[in-house]
Amino acid sequence: FKTGYEKTFIGLSNFFLSGVVNHIFWLFQFAFAATSATIVAGTLAERCQMRAYMCYSFALTGFVYPVVVHSIWSPQGFLSANSTDKLWGVGMVDFAGSTVVHLTGGCTALIATYLLGPRRGRFYDGRGKQLETPNPMPGHSSALQMLGAFILWFGWYGFNLGSALRITGPDQNKIVSIAAVNTTLCAAASCFAALFSNYVLVERETGEGEFNLTCAMNGCLAGLVAITAGCAVVDPWASLVIGVLAGILFLFSSRALVRFRIDDAVDAVPVHMSNGVWGGIAVGLFATKSRLEQVYGEVSDQGVFMGGNGTLLGVQFCGILFVIGWVTTFMFPFFCILNYLGWFRCDVLNEIAGLDLSYHGAKYGDVDSIDKILEAQARIQQRGRTNPRHRFSSNSGSTPVRVTNSSDPPV
Repeated sequence: FKTGYEKTFIGLSNFFLSGVVNHIFWLFQFAFAATSATIVAGTLAERCQMRAYMCYSFALTGFVYPVVVHSIWSPQGFLSANSTDKLWGVGMVDFAGSTVVHLTGGCTALIATYLLGPRRGRFYDGRGKQLETPNPMPGHSSALQMLGAFILWFGWYGFNLGSALRITGPDQNKIVSIAAVNTTLCAAASCFAALFSNYVLVERETGEGEFNLTCAMNGCLAGLVAITAGCAVVDPWASLVIGVLAGILFLFSSRALVRFRIDDAVDAVPVHMSNGVWGGIAVGLFATKSRLEQVYGEVSDQGVFMGGNGTLLGVQFCGILFVIGWVTTFMFPFFCILNYLGWFRCDVLNEIAGLDLSYHGAKYGDVDSIDKILEAQARIQQRGRTNPRHRFSSNSGSTPVRVTNSSDPPV
């Protein structure tokens, strides 16, 4: 959204595609905006109402994300490295969206899952008593998880390399090439770091290590998030370092959420928020001046470890704090309102049956057993013994009863 060269907080033109000439660029940016919303969806899986998905997707992509992307990527943004008047002579460097996309989505996901509460049975039993050991609740298909991870990795080349297409000039091929190499190396390094770090930790805790496939896949995604900001401005060796630290950061962030009993169904917060922050910081540590100038023109600083004076790192921190502050200011009260209206957490019966069945009519497994459980729960609910609209109905105050059939597994 261009309004001249003056700095603005939001775009002031081209609303609803009016006056837009480059529709391909709009579609590319639309994909970034949609990605920020889908990050949240994974975190809230299995317990969030469909209307809440639609409401927060509209709010996030329509009002929160546009301010972030304008501030960091638009030539009129006050943080932008693309501006002719860069903040502190360098501006915030986020080549393809570690902070713009992933930190925005990850921060929103953390706020949402904190207010929504955990899935039934994750940290508390059916009577609301805290479990001594959290129930892991793994996904049902490792094959589909692996397929999804490979699809994301492949799609990431479209984001990171595609971001170089806006740059014209003799160095475009070099920028695309280094972005591709760094994306590959960082993802691979992070995958191995998460896999082997988890092996060591599990071995110390139980006496026998395990090569956890989920850790490897999420570690790969963590590396992709971390390198997204600096894929075109760091050297290949630095991408390996960034990847190793990203994998370890993912692992410890995931464990921290469990320790604080915050339920993230797909570990989106450790992958996207933690490594969105790390990706922004990594630019301030490892970016080289020659690569920065290839992408952004003349700059006054480079990464601290490359001989910089810390100015770039300071701008990166300012940008990270701005994104977290703006997202929290808007989305925390937004989710509180959804919760107050009873539009946030799904009904306890729907959660037990599964949202595929409740909202979308898809039926899996022994439907007769599910029907029996739902009928029993409905009778209990009619007698006022449950309160499904309370956001902590699965783990506090009210004491929902677990109803099982002697021939059925516990729900």
